[in-house]
Amino acid sequence: MHLYAQTKPYLLDMVHNNPGEPLTQSDYNDPAYLKAQGYTGQVINDFTFAHAAITFDSLNPNIFPIGSKERAWVMQAAEKVRANIKRAHAAGEKAYYFTDIIVLPKKLVEIYHDEICDEKGRISFERPKTIEIHRIMFKELFDTFPDLDGLVIRTGETYLNNVPYHTGNNPITNGIESHVKLINLLREEVCVKRNKMVFYRTWLSAGMDQKPDVYLAVTNQIEPHPNLIFSIKHTRGDYQRTMDFNPTLGIGKQPQIVEVECQREYEGKGAYPDYIMDGVINGFEEFNTNTPQIGYKGLKDIVNTPQFRGIWSWSRGGGWVGPYITNEFWCKLNAYVISHWGTDTRQTEEQVFNRFMDENGIRGQSRKAFRELCLLSAKAVLRGHDSATLPFQSGWTFWMRDEFLSGTDGRLAIIFKTYYDKGLLQKSVDEKREAVDMWQKIVDLSSRVHLTNKADEDYINVSCKYGLILHQIIAEGWNIMVLGYTGDQTGNYDKKNIAASIKAYDVYWKAFDQLKEDNPSCATLYKPYMWTNNPPEYHGEKGMGASVDKYRNLAY
Repeated sequence: MHLYAQTKPYLLDMVHNNPGEPLTQSDYNDPAYLKAQGYTGQVINDFTFAHAAITFDSLNPNIFPIGSKERAWVMQAAEKVRANIKRAHAAGEKAYYFTDIIVLPKKLVEIYHDEICDEKGRISFERPKTIEIHRIMFKELFDTFPDLDGLVIRTGETYLNNVPYHTGNNPITNGIESHVKLINLLREEVCVKRNKMVFYRTWLSAGMDQKPDVYLAVTNQIEPHPNLIFSIKHTRGDYQRTMDFNPTLGIGKQPQIVEVECQREYEGKGAYPDYIMDGVINGFEEFNTNTPQIGYKGLKDIVNTPQFRGIWSWSRGGGWVGPYITNEFWCKLNAYVISHWGTDTRQTEEQVFNRFMDENGIRGQSRKAFRELCLLSAKAVLRGHDSATLPFQSGWTFWMRDEFLSGTDGRLAIIFKTYYDKGLLQKSVDEKREAVDMWQKIVDLSSRVHLTNKADEDYINVSCKYGLILHQIIAEGWNIMVLGYTGDQTGNYDKKNIAASIKAYDVYWKAFDQLKEDNPSCATLYKPYMWTNNPPEYHGEKGMGASVDKYRNLAY
């Protein structure tokens, strides 16, 4: 029995545009397309927030003075918000705006700085004036956009890339009590006074997103309301393999919606097959090997809990920069399965997967090959990016994210040291080579898959080759670095094998470039640099390339 009676679950979707970049071109921007896929609501997230598209005239007309360029920007942003809401409603979808809190006009913060900022200069909900200003903000927001169905609230990260006249910071300055103050404010101003929805994300929130005791310490202080739902990633942490199933799901007295990413930034962003929905629904392979789970393992285990209220998929986006794709096929597969399964969770994942094949004209022997290819992609990604059997800590997944490959001069250093100390370095390379074998089989299977849409059929072939070559690069890169790292520790370098591996590594990079040159549908390529959070490049000079070159210079 659910906490609140409802005829059907919430099924939301969002295109998570790259902050500061041109908006993503996607079928999932079209609410009519979402409606056809079974979704009930669109989360609009272009990082031009709806609460940045108001004037605050009722607070102080000098914040955005009439005739100013800042006010003109606000007016233009407001028209875009109205158009997005109208478009969603015309398709029969609810419209919810992704909302970073705290984001306020720079001029407002300048005027009221001493009343709203703490001793560290942070806008703080510990200051009564901050709460008063947010009450005014919510009133003006829903007076300006009365048709807006609700807000999706994020704390912990504040993206200001697309709001040039605003500033802000994380409102969680006092742990649990900050959450309670903010949630009660949202509950009163949005849910109760205006009968609008609030989906309160627990992501990056003083442990609320990962620790059951913190989650309960917050949510037990909040009186439930049918318009207030807590939004939780299915992973204990970011959308990465080897992360535990989130232990805050299926507990407490508050209704919950589950967040699922379909275009994972740690796993290629759709540049190659990465079918994750069998794992999301039924539990991932590693939950029975190197990251054993106690209790729930997948969504099928929680759908009958009283907390479960639906699913929020991120059909596109997450992370930053590339790889950039022009064909959404692999994202669509993941999004199709999670959305259609979510409409009736009595179905099995495989039943929904089979309907995807029906709708895409995958028939006869192609069906067996396609199913095997997709399930094998999850195994290959796990071994190529992380590990199926070796110890693999949550932060280690960052060695490979977005379009970047790290080296031993950065994020791989701790992994290599750990494996060296445990005598597991060679096993880690063996596993990367096992991934290559799987990708070779995936390429072979792709040649037996035929679809109605020939552009998609071509992309399957090209993207599988992309996955193979990338993982050949990874396997040789790891082998070179393992040989070199071992030499660094012992003083004895196996120069012959280092040189042979470097030769193969160079061949694979040339093949990668050629694949892109020969195939217009091919995604943009990975780069041999370590990811760092320094826009717009998001990398420095360190990375796999620099690490390989270190041993190249030594071996020749």
